[in-house]
Parts: sequence; structure tokens; C-alpha cells
Amino acid sequence: MSQFSVQDGVLHAESTSLSAIAAEYGTPTYVYSKAGLLANFHAYADACKGHDTLVCYAMKANSNLAILDLLAREGAGFDIVSGGELRRVLAAGGNPNKVIFSGVGKSAAEMRLALEHDILCFNVESIPELHRLNEVAGAVGKRARVSLRVNPNVDAKTHPYISTGLKANKFGVAYDDALATYRAAAALAHLDVVGIDCHIGSQLLDDAPLLEALDKLIDLIDTLAAEDIVLHHLDMGGGIGINYGDGEPVPAGQYVARVLARIDAWRAQKYDGRPIKVIFEPGRSIVGDTGVLLTTVEYLKPGEEKNFCIVDAAMNDLVRPAMYQAWMDVQAVARRADAPAVVYDVVGPVCESGDWLARERALAVLPGDVLAVMQAGAYGFTMASNYNTRGRAAEVIVDGAQVHLVRQRENPAELFAGETLLK
Repeated sequence: MSQFSVQDGVLHAESTSLSAIAAEYGTPTYVYSKAGLLANFHAYADACKGHDTLVCYAMKANSNLAILDLLAREGAGFDIVSGGELRRVLAAGGNPNKVIFSGVGKSAAEMRLALEHDILCFNVESIPELHRLNEVAGAVGKRARVSLRVNPNVDAKTHPYISTGLKANKFGVAYDDALATYRAAAALAHLDVVGIDCHIGSQLLDDAPLLEALDKLIDLIDTLAAEDIVLHHLDMGGGIGINYGDGEPVPAGQYVARVLARIDAWRAQKYDGRPIKVIFEPGRSIVGDTGVLLTTVEYLKPGEEKNFCIVDAAMNDLVRPAMYQAWMDVQAVARRADAPAVVYDVVGPVCESGDWLARERALAVLPGDVLAVMQAGAYGFTMASNYNTRGRAAEVIVDGAQVHLVRQRENPAELFAGETLLK
């Protein structure tokens, strides 16, 4: 997180004090670094130069319109999982012709919306979905470009909630069923079979499982080609992680280079060097380490077995610790020498014992101090809720010494504005 550093005893985002941001915008507030976002995207994009590739940002990680706009202007495509996310891409000025639509439960209405905007491809995950998409495309007089998400049964060795490439997972078409499913897709009148896709899981620090999955996709593409089912793109999905304190991930550029080198060697050997478009769908590795969640200490509550640092952010603002038991670094924004370091569990005000952000952290803080939950740019705000009728946090983007409010804090009246009393 090179965009976050301590300057004169105060944690900064780029050249802006996080204390100043908390004072102006309040807490909880998400803070993102523009420089970090662009650097992480270009780690992929620059490694792709000279090849027919597309980097589709997996926007479920963080779908703020300002972030989408920044990435679209750099040439990014987008990996979406709902019609709502497609509408966000359009609102941010993104190009729908660079959109990949993933997900196991696409509705007919979502399919119509995507066809209306001529998205690049649907990543289809089952035979029933193939038939529904064929019917919808026929009804609106269009042909749908499809790729099958193939489940290669490769263990990503990550948290079971974010492992997606095993036989027991709900995602994708089983590898052993892929050939028959491709044959079924090729026989449908309103579909164009154009690609193959896989996504084996998130938060991988090692790219070996991804390269193992790539080898299985290559074998399947060769088998399909022998049956005159010729694919035009290979979608590697996402998966490269960030450092939450559990080790450094493989650098994105090195991973991309290894994938492209393996594909180049394969194409040179079997297809006279004829290229195939390669798509990557990074999400967490673009935004994860570019964001922090600011929260204010409300109370310090000592106890016989635990000391609690009670803050104004909660599981509704950042659910990863409660959902995944995720470890996230917590730092005091302003370093102080007038308070002892005490081991605390950092907890929120939500009425659940599972409402915690960090456990057993040594912090030198007093009530009123501001903490920063680090590496919070991915799966923070996008997974937030209004539990306990709590408004979701504000979001800002820092650009050097400039701070841009890119989402206002919700107020309680907005949360029940759409509700009515019984007459």
C-alpha cells in the first residue's frame, strides 16, 4: 500500500492527511487512492501490450461510479454479475462492447438488457441457462455471443467461501461435461459460441493453480477444434490476491506474462501462431490495497477476559471479518505517545456478537481517535448493508492533495423513504 504512508506522525493517503479527511467528511468513510487504482490496473494492462487482450475489471469488488469511470478511461472492460452492474457501467460511460456477463442466475430481463446494449459476451454456467438465453435472443431478434464457464476442478487453496473451481461449487460447467455442453450450445440457433472461461477462486497468492487450470482449458480448446467448434477468446477470470498480512501475492505482471507465454507457445506449436484473444477479470487486485475504512473510537471498554475498542464502523460497513474471519490490518491514523498500547478487540455498535473488525490488536488510542482499517478497497462498500438502520458510509477518492467526495453518506430518512404505513 505504497499510497498510504505515515508523514509527521499521521497516516496519509498520497499527500493528504487521513485525519483531515475524517474531520471534513466524518466517519465511517472509505478512502481510495487514485494513483493506486491506476497503478494496479496498469500492472495488468502494461503486461498485456503486444497481445490481443482485454482486462475486464470485476466490478463486484468495488462498483463506485468514479472508479468505473477512471478505469474505463484507461481502456478497461468490465466483468459484471447483474443487470444493475451493467447499468452502472453505462452510467459511468463504460463501453458495453467490453462487458462480460458472468453469474449463475441471470434472469430473462437481465439477458434482454445485455442484448439490447450488445455486450461482448455472456459467460454461461449451465445448460438451462443456454436454453433461456437462446429463447430470449430469438425473441428480441438478436444473436448472443457465449462463452462457457468451465469448472476445471482445480483447488485454489483459498477460503471455502471464495473457492469456485471445485466440483462441489455452484459455479460453472463440470469439466467432464464441457464437451457435451459446447455441442449443445453450438446447435442452438440464436447463440454464437465464441469463447471459454474459468474462475477458480479469489485471493490466490500463488498462480500455480491458475496455470494448472489454463492447461486444462488448452486441452479442451484443442478437443473442440477437432469438432469444428473454434473459439475466439480464452478468459482466465480473476483470482490474484492482495497482502492482508498473510504474504505477498505473485505480481500481476509476472502472472500475466506467464499466461501469455504459455498461450503463445501452444498457439505456435498447434495453430501456426494464430492468436487467440485472452481476457483477464481482476477485481480485488485492482482495488483492494488502494482503499481504507476510517472509523472513530467511541469507547474503550476494559474487561476481565477482553478489552474492547468500540468504534463507529460495524459489520454492516465491512462484513469481511464477520463473514470470512478475515484478518485486516488496523492502524491509528495519528500516532500518540501519551497512551499505552493495549490489546483490544475492535468492535462496532451493531447488536451482534459477530460485529467485529479486528481481534487482539495492540493499539495506543483514546476515545475520539481515528483508526484506519487497511486493504479495505475490495468487498467493503459493495457488501455493505443498512442493518440496524445504519446509513452506508461516505466514499472519497484522493488524487494527490485533492479529495473528491464520490458518494455521500446515507441518512436515516433515505433508508425508509420508500416504505409506507398500513392504512
